[in-house]
Amino acid sequence: MSSVATKLEPEALKAVVAGLTQAIAETSVTTMKAQNYHWNVKGMGFGPLHEMFQTIYEDHFVAQDDLAERIRALGAHAVGRYDAYLAMSKVTECDGHIDAKAMIANLRDDQRTIAGTLQALASVAEEAGDMLTQDQAIERGHIHEKFAWLLDAHLQG
Repeated sequence: MSSVATKLEPEALKAVVAGLTQAIAETSVTTMKAQNYHWNVKGMGFGPLHEMFQTIYEDHFVAQDDLAERIRALGAHAVGRYDAYLAMSKVTECDGHIDAKAMIANLRDDQRTIAGTLQALASVAEEAGDMLTQDQAIERGHIHEKFAWLLDAHLQG
């Protein structure tokens, strides 16, 4: 464990953990949404979209774990309740009764939301002197921005 993690002031720790928890909440809801779309996508683009949605939910599943493990490395409790995630997430659920184009646009917007949450977390972590959480937030933010770009490319032309 980093010495930085053990030296965070209580208020700074609280802010960093809140940001990590927010990121887990949004990632968790998006994970289920991507899996839902993976199951329910139809149409001419079925094959590549089915595959892309799977890539997204598999990435996000691992990301949830990494973010939660960072909370634990900081010595805090990682929330593990889906109802709590739904209550705090800026990303909302979808029942999957939409066309492929709407699925793509919806997931693209979710990726942008998560990237914004992670950017805010990176700033909070930097202010707290927690460079490891800052690095993790920046790395994840890049991944979500790339997913947003890939999804957006499907909507072009």
